[in-house]
Amino acid sequence: MKNFVSVNDVEDPKQFVKEAIALKNEKRISSIGKGKTLGLLFFNSSLRTRMSTQKAAQNLGLDVMILNVSNDGWALEFEEGAIMNGTTVEHIKDSAAVLGLYCDIIGVRCFPKLTDKEADSSDKIVNQIIKYSGVPVVSLESATRHPLQSLADMITIEEHKIKEKPKVVLTWAPHIKPIPQVVANSFAEWSLGCNYDVTITHPEGYELDEAFTKGAKIITNQEEALKDADFVYVKNWCSFKEYGKVLEVNENWMLTNEKLKNTNNAKVMHCLPVRRNIELSDEVLDGENSLVLKQAENRVYAAQAVLKKIIDTNF
Repeated sequence: MKNFVSVNDVEDPKQFVKEAIALKNEKRISSIGKGKTLGLLFFNSSLRTRMSTQKAAQNLGLDVMILNVSNDGWALEFEEGAIMNGTTVEHIKDSAAVLGLYCDIIGVRCFPKLTDKEADSSDKIVNQIIKYSGVPVVSLESATRHPLQSLADMITIEEHKIKEKPKVVLTWAPHIKPIPQVVANSFAEWSLGCNYDVTITHPEGYELDEAFTKGAKIITNQEEALKDADFVYVKNWCSFKEYGKVLEVNENWMLTNEKLKNTNNAKVMHCLPVRRNIELSDEVLDGENSLVLKQAENRVYAAQAVLKKIIDTNF
């Protein structure tokens, strides 16, 4: 594995999940990364991704350097052939090349702007760092996907499933502002890649990009979608068709214990951070079927499995 930006970088997603769980169960520190450096670039804020990836790197013996690009770095230019007579100070082809000299592996976190569908869909920042750094790159979340979160989610499902092919429901939830489709895209892609029975439910107008959902059942009736679910993944996202917009929804889409009565005693998942009693009720988040803290814990082992695979493959 040269880079890790989507499920497509993994030869066998289900097998990779099992490898991550085996790594978790070993509960030991490795020296496989000794003498190598992981550089973590944050264009946007982070809690779980930052801490879990750093912890994973330390568990493998890697040195870690962190740069908050938006606050601590130069203003970067990404356009080819740009005449840099404005506010940008350094071109990505120069900064990425330099980072590749300092770091053996680079992790990058950057959010979509939600104003230009074509620009966001190109994943320009991650792809240009891959192009110019010359070293393996791990997506810590991009404009289209969040693969480390989704790998952690698959680990969590694998650990808690009671049948080989559980029914997994991704349900839209309310929010107070436009939220990217990133986590929903990635969760759908990985769940389908692991051959689960996937249903996606959302109000009309909130359809995701079909590139990520092909093979899933799409239902706009939440009650119908939740029937017999084994896992329910709760996440908000803004409209993809009317890109970046929050469309009016008259129904109550927040998940509650009452709605969960229609499921197969479903386990409930959310990537965090979560707006309590907007996206998810306290009773669900703090209830016995909530897996949110298990997901957060598994972020460490998802990152550890990815970094180990990259080290094994490239060094």
